[in-house]
Amino acid sequence: MAEPLTREALATLFTAARTHNGWQDKPVTDAQLQEVYQLLRMGPTSANCSPARFFFVRSAAGKEKLKPSLSSGNLEKTLSAPVTAIVAWDPRFYDALPTLFPHGDARSWFTSSAELAEETAFRNSSLQAAYLIAACRALGLDTGPMSGFDRASVDHAFFAENGWKSNLLINIGYGDSSKVYARLPRLDFNHACLLG
Repeated sequence: MAEPLTREALATLFTAARTHNGWQDKPVTDAQLQEVYQLLRMGPTSANCSPARFFFVRSAAGKEKLKPSLSSGNLEKTLSAPVTAIVAWDPRFYDALPTLFPHGDARSWFTSSAELAEETAFRNSSLQAAYLIAACRALGLDTGPMSGFDRASVDHAFFAENGWKSNLLINIGYGDSSKVYARLPRLDFNHACLLG
C-alpha cells in the first residue's frame, strides 16, 4: 500500500497550485514534454482505452494557426505560453484495444455503438487532461487549462488528416505569479458531496 504524500507534495499538486494566465520567458523542452507524457499515460482509464491525443503547440507558426480559434479572453495568455497542449481524443481509440486491453474483445464494445465510443473517448480524454495537469505540476511546470475556443476550427486546422477531436486546451510553462488571480472559493464537502 502506498504511503500518503507529504504536505509539501500535496501543496505542489493541489493546495498551493494555481491556474496561470501569464508566463515567464522560459522554454519548456521536448524532453520535459516527453517526461510529462510518460507520467500521465500511467493514469487509469476505462478498459485502459487511453483515447486522449496531445498536440503540443510550441512554434510561432503553430500559435498563429491556433490564434483564429481562440476567444478574445484566451488570446494573450495562450500566445505568450511556451506550450499550448491541445488535448484531443481519437474517435478510433478502440483500434488500439487489442494491445491495450488484451483480456477480452473490448474493441467490439465500441465498434457496435458510436454513441458509447464517443462518450467513452470524451470522458476518458478529460480524465487524461487532468493527469497532464498533475504531471506538469509534479515536474515543476505550471498550467492554465481552458475552454473558450472554437473546437471545429481547431479540429480543421490541426486534425483534418487524422480525424482527432479537440476537447480542451492547456497552456504549459513557468507561470508569472504577478498575473495570478486571488484564490477563488471552492464548494465545501456538505455542498458537493453525499454519503449513502
